[in-house]
Amino acid sequence: MFSFIGLAAAPPPPPVEADFGRLGILDLATQSGGVVMFVLLILFFFSLASWAIIIWKYFEIRRAKLRSGEFQESFWRSKRLDLLFEDASNYEESPLGQVFLTGYREAEQILKARTREEETDTAVLTTDLTGVEAVERALRRAANQELGKLERLMTFLATTASATPFIGLFGTVWGIMNSFREIGAKGTAGLAVVAPGISEALIATALGLAAAIPAVIAYNAFQNGIKTVSDEIENFSADFLNLVGRHFMRL
Repeated sequence: MFSFIGLAAAPPPPPVEADFGRLGILDLATQSGGVVMFVLLILFFFSLASWAIIIWKYFEIRRAKLRSGEFQESFWRSKRLDLLFEDASNYEESPLGQVFLTGYREAEQILKARTREEETDTAVLTTDLTGVEAVERALRRAANQELGKLERLMTFLATTASATPFIGLFGTVWGIMNSFREIGAKGTAGLAVVAPGISEALIATALGLAAAIPAVIAYNAFQNGIKTVSDEIENFSADFLNLVGRHFMRL
């Protein structure tokens, strides 16, 4: 009888800490407050989008470098630019190939215009110099267009790398604020009171870093690859201009 009364009067064990200890990271994230949940969704979007861009840009820049190398080999092996111009359509994914197509079209148009004119030798020399400058401008314009294609969405990676840690920090601060608010409401600072808010804060911080670290690494790597392509285009443009300047009449 006494044992039965004592058993009935005994307080039940606190289930909060045990249940909280069995919660996984996904459970903690889904049970976060409204503001922290909104922060986590934003960070998840940035992370997912940045990974999609990273995969796409990796293959795009890699393909551009390989195709440009193949075109450059064909350019130096070719003995006639008109034949190379016919084959350059096979290098649509090559920035060097597209720059060559633009420069050759510009030079060909100038040469056709010269053949329709009857001018003196001095005027022809002036036309030659002006034609080379026009080809140079066309090459520069094509180079900017090709580099612009490679740099698409790079600003998103830069934004992800710089902004997501601060977004995660906002979630951290808000989670800690929730912890202090629970302490004030319940008048105790036990682990069961502060743990949910702290977990929200740590998850927001971790997700912010998880989104920022791959973005900054990929951004630096891609910028290095784009710079390599840019240097190749610059060197090729200089060689092509020298070729145009020496053989402009026979282009």
